[in-house]
Parts: sequence; C-alpha cells; structure tokens
Amino acid sequence: MNNYYKYLPTSSEDERWGMHVLNIGCNKISRHTAYPSPEHPAHHYFNWSKGRILDEYQIIYITEGEGVFESINCGEQLIKQGTIIFLFPGEWHRFKPNPQTGWDEFWVGFKGDIIENITRQNFIARENAVVEIGLQETIVQLFLTILDKAKAERAGYQPVVSGIVMYLLGEIYSLTKLQRFDASDGTEAIINKARVIFRKNIDQAISMEQLAADLNVSYAWFRKAFKTYTGIAPNQYFLQLKIEKAKMLLLDQSKTIKEIAFSLNFESAFYFSKLFKEKIGVSPEVYRKGVER
Repeated sequence: MNNYYKYLPTSSEDERWGMHVLNIGCNKISRHTAYPSPEHPAHHYFNWSKGRILDEYQIIYITEGEGVFESINCGEQLIKQGTIIFLFPGEWHRFKPNPQTGWDEFWVGFKGDIIENITRQNFIARENAVVEIGLQETIVQLFLTILDKAKAERAGYQPVVSGIVMYLLGEIYSLTKLQRFDASDGTEAIINKARVIFRKNIDQAISMEQLAADLNVSYAWFRKAFKTYTGIAPNQYFLQLKIEKAKMLLLDQSKTIKEIAFSLNFESAFYFSKLFKEKIGVSPEVYRKGVER
C-alpha cells in the first residue's frame, strides 16, 4: 500500500447534490511510527492526549494491524483487522495503532443532507461507532475506486464518488445485518427458499403457516427470522411482490382491473384496489391513466 491522501474542493452544485466528499486516503503505518504522521495536514492533525473534533463524517477501515479508538459516546474500543470506525461531526475522538503492530487504514470524509438523514434514522449511531465486518474485498475495492476517481478529478466526479460512498455505507450496513445470522443454522437458506417460493407462486394464495411447516420450522420462528433478515414480515413481502406484478400488468390495456385482481389471486377487485391504493398511493385506475401519458 502506498500512502496517499487528497483533500477535495467542492462547489455549491456539489453540495446541492445531497452528499459531497471532502477527503480520501490510505496509509500504511509501520511499527513504532509516529501517528499521525508529521506530514498529516494541520487542519486534520491531532495527538493522542488531546484528541480532536471534526466538522465532517468519516469512514475508516483498518485492513491490517490493531490499535485503539475512543470517543465521547462510544468509549474506548480495541480495534483489530477488519474493523470500520465511523467518525461523526462535533464528536471528540482519538485513535491510534498499536506501536507493536502498526496498521493499514483507508478513510473517506464527507458531508451532506443524505448522511444526516441516515444518522437521524439511526442506521449508524455515535454509540456504535466501531463495527467489525472482517476483511472484505468489496469494501477495499470501493475505497480504491474512490481514490482513483478523486485522483483523476474529472468534471462532475463529485456525484460519482459520493454515490460510491453511499454504496460503501450500504455494503457496511448489509454486512452488519448478515452478521446476526449464524450460517451454520440454515436461516439464510430457509429465507432464500421462502423468497423463491413467493416469486414462483405469485399468482397463488399462500398460507404462511403452511409454508413454515413445509420448511420444517415453526410459524413464529419463520415470521421473526424472515422479518429480521429482510426487514419485512413474510405476508407483507409476498403482498408487495403481488403489487409490483400488478403494476406491470396494468401496462396491458387489454386487461381489466378485475382480471388483474383475480390473476394474482386477490379475493376481489375491490380488495385489490384497496390494497393497491394503500401501497402505491393511488388506485389502479389512476395509476393506469398516469402510465398512459
């Protein structure tokens, strides 16, 4: 790894996009090396005794070595290979590699309304600033792609690198959700099998209790596991698939609303229309007219 960092200028147009990247870098900190390096820019420099406060968000990924991190809300945490550290604006923090091991780090700093909303909705939290995801090739590649785009600094690159940061956040979030499941207990396989059954039988009525029995699990376990894994209860997941299929069928002007309702095994056209409006915000008739324009 070659040490590199770059601080990126932003325009008002970049900031209006919703997220903009302020800096990106990677460092290999050898054993018994001063940290941060004396060459570190003054406005981001800090020492262990004083710590620092930033006016931005940062994602730091430690890919080798170990060390320690501390913040006001998170307390002191041991850091090891494969750990993500989130830094928050206005939050005092400090971190350093173990002098006996050093560490390799990637980081990206950014701001914007999008990340403010993500934080406000508690997808990432100051109390859980340290997340262990292990060594992940995808995460490393995303950092390397941001670095490449930032080095080139082509016209319009800010929305591109900001989009990659969003992808990075999504991957980290997905990895943390997957960690809740023990691969050996078969949960993921059961959920995936259920989703395949839903898609293959979208024109049928499915009893969730019977499906659970067919999968050799209790309904209570199935419902809880499915919702934890997907964020949606199984019956709502199946219903949403039907509604999405209905949206496609409504493009065919030769089919009546009633025909579409019964082709997807809704008990009546009225019930179908009621559910469609609850999920989409407009009735099937209004949705079809809007698509015609």
